[in-house]
Amino acid sequence: MGVDIGSVSSNFVLSNGQGEVLASVYLRTMGNPVQAVRDGLARLAKEFPGTPVKGVGTTGSGRQLAATMLGADVVKNEITCHAIAAYQYNPEVRTVIEIGGQDSKIIIIRDGIVVDFAMNTVCAAGTGSFLDQQAARLNIPIQEFGQKALAARQSARIAGRCGVFAESDMIHKQQMGYPVEDIIAGLCEALARNFLNNVGKGKDIQEPVMFQGGVAANVGLKQAFEKLLGKPVIVPQYHSVMGAVGAALLARETVAEKGRPTNFKGMDYVLDGHFTTRSFECQGCPNLCEVVSIKRGGEVLAYWGDRCRRWETSLSSDCRALA
Repeated sequence: MGVDIGSVSSNFVLSNGQGEVLASVYLRTMGNPVQAVRDGLARLAKEFPGTPVKGVGTTGSGRQLAATMLGADVVKNEITCHAIAAYQYNPEVRTVIEIGGQDSKIIIIRDGIVVDFAMNTVCAAGTGSFLDQQAARLNIPIQEFGQKALAARQSARIAGRCGVFAESDMIHKQQMGYPVEDIIAGLCEALARNFLNNVGKGKDIQEPVMFQGGVAANVGLKQAFEKLLGKPVIVPQYHSVMGAVGAALLARETVAEKGRPTNFKGMDYVLDGHFTTRSFECQGCPNLCEVVSIKRGGEVLAYWGDRCRRWETSLSSDCRALA
């Protein structure tokens, strides 16, 4: 099982021994990753009741929290998981473009090995959350946003370097009477151009190019990347959950290598337990680290966030050594 807990979406995958996806769940985190883990697990348990889980991997910004709740066998960053999933889908892959809810990244792969990567900085322009906002402002379901771009006769020129400027430009074009399809097509091209000029700056982008993440469902953005790159862009079947796919593949590999049963605590442990989190400022030194703890009932399961690991090492936890 692979679990990818992000700031906007949480993704879950069940795969078999050959790495084939049996079931996937994509849901909104809604600012509550603990509940997202429970909801995702409940949906998998309902679809495959009684199925034994032989390994668990977690990734995403909430990977430590999910690992603690579930009892993960491996905890990995998103770069590694997306690269492994892309390689599983197409062993010839050389470039991965991944755009999620709040971040975007490019991964350069050669012979199955990540040789370079980059992520966006503090700006979320062009990510899923920004596109959600624009779709809502235009009163267009996000599922139809990309199709509108394909219907454009002429792309409007939109400034895509900054989300604020892009929105201002879109409003200005609307006031001038541009068709909404042309504005959306222009936005898609602006966001693709911004990605390539910033995240992809200086990268050796070679075919095959794979487009992953929830935003890959936007066919308008896929078309924009193909137009700017002059190359075909592949969107895999499970593009929205590829991080979880990679985590599941790593879990299978880790359990096989160690030759021991999984650390997974079980569906009932997660679904029947009451989990709470809290944060506090450690006063142990001038660093004043913001430490996060998670409890199940009255039992503290883990701490993280302390630079010196004073709190982290105060408890024994299987998952902390895996990060």
